[in-house]
Amino acid sequence: MLRLDSVGVRYGEDDAVRGVTFAVTEGEWLGLIGSTVLGGLSHRRLARLVAYVPQQPERPAGMTVLDYALLGRTPHIGYLGVESDEDRRQCATLLERLGIGHLTARTLTTLSGGEMQRAVLARALAQQAPVLLLDEPTSALDLGNRVDALELVDELRLERGLTVLSAIHDLTLAAQFTDRLLLMDRGSAVVSGAPAEVLNPQRLSRHFGGNVHVLRDPSGALVVAPVRAHTHLAAENRQSLQAWGG
Repeated sequence: MLRLDSVGVRYGEDDAVRGVTFAVTEGEWLGLIGSTVLGGLSHRRLARLVAYVPQQPERPAGMTVLDYALLGRTPHIGYLGVESDEDRRQCATLLERLGIGHLTARTLTTLSGGEMQRAVLARALAQQAPVLLLDEPTSALDLGNRVDALELVDELRLERGLTVLSAIHDLTLAAQFTDRLLLMDRGSAVVSGAPAEVLNPQRLSRHFGGNVHVLRDPSGALVVAPVRAHTHLAAENRQSLQAWGG
């Protein structure tokens, strides 16, 4: 279990996070929406327990994609040790599953934003840590690759029993991939629960602004759809969304 008790974050004189307490059970995927509490992890001692995917990763000059993914194996290698053939095989397999296996010899500085995010995800998954922290891990990906990346995270979560804590600004993806959501507003936790409980139109309008509909597609999955409010099409759009949502 991952547990935070009365967590606070301050930037200068401003409290970005105030008194946030929550727990994530083993194997659960908790999504954070609104202002979130993810931050950098730097201690080697934590690396066997927690893998972190930042939103804006660094790109070491001259490093290849495969070597970058192999950094995820560092917590499992002694200080004087080197990567094994098995380490390389595991990383190559992850890169293939993320759709960038053909880029293993490319240097990081030549990658697109989406390619780099997938390389970062491969590095984190290579750690084989029981807890995975994701800070907007798919923000640089197009919609199809965004879904594919989250599908892989979910697949590996179920295979390995990973506990996943992620900040996700796309509320539809948050609804469809997480087990539970924690809504943050102005640094404080507002409500936590199943996506269907947290994502209601009134609450979202109050904390995010604007007008939205929360619908179910034909498969039963939740969809959060913004509604235009100030054009001649607004009423028609609302009626169409309401009809589609049943």
